[in-house]
Amino acid sequence: MIYHLILLSIFIFPSNASDTFEETYYFDVVWNNDKVIGSLKASRTAIDSRTYYQSATTINTRIITNIRVNYKYDVVFNNKHLEMADVNITVNKKSHAQTNTQWTGTNYHIVKNDKKYDDFKKFITYSTIQLYFEEPLDVKSCYSEQEGDFDTIIALGNHTYNKVNAKGHKNIYFYKAGRLEKATIDGGIIKFNIVARN
Repeated sequence: MIYHLILLSIFIFPSNASDTFEETYYFDVVWNNDKVIGSLKASRTAIDSRTYYQSATTINTRIITNIRVNYKYDVVFNNKHLEMADVNITVNKKSHAQTNTQWTGTNYHIVKNDKKYDDFKKFITYSTIQLYFEEPLDVKSCYSEQEGDFDTIIALGNHTYNKVNAKGHKNIYFYKAGRLEKATIDGGIIKFNIVARN
C-alpha cells in the first residue's frame, strides 16, 4: 500500500528537479558612528548551477547639500565562476558610475562608464558582493564589480578582513559565526559603516 502511495505521489506531484536556496540580509548604513542614514539589502538565490546576487543600498544625508546615493549590484555566478555583473550608482538621481562585466565564453568583457577595458581570460571565482554572505576564509583577492579590477583581501585575525582596492581605499569587514556583522566602507562618494540588523 505504501509503495503504491509513493508511486502515485511521484506521478501526481513530481519533485522539482532544481536545487533552490535563497537568503536575504539587511543592514543599516551608519554615519559618524551613530546616525542611520540609509539601508542595504543583500540577497542570494541559488538555482541549480547558477547563483544570483543582488544588493541595493540607499543613502540619504546632508554634507553641505542634500545627497541621495543609490548603489545597485546584480551579479551572477555559474558553476562558481562569475558569469556577469552589473553595477549602477546614482547620486541625486543622476548616473555616477556604471560597470558591466560579462563572460563571453573565452574571456571577460568589461565596460566601465562606456569605456571598454582590457579583457582577461582567467575565471573569476570570488567577487565583492560575496563578502555580504560569507567570511572570506583563505581568499586573497576578490573582483571589484564596481571598478572592474581586483582588490586585495588581508586577514587581520579575529574574523576581521581588510579589503584594499587599487587606489589604496580600505574597507574592513567583521564576521561572527561566518556571517557579516559590520563593515567600514569607503564608498568613494561617502565613507560609512554598515551594521547587520538582528
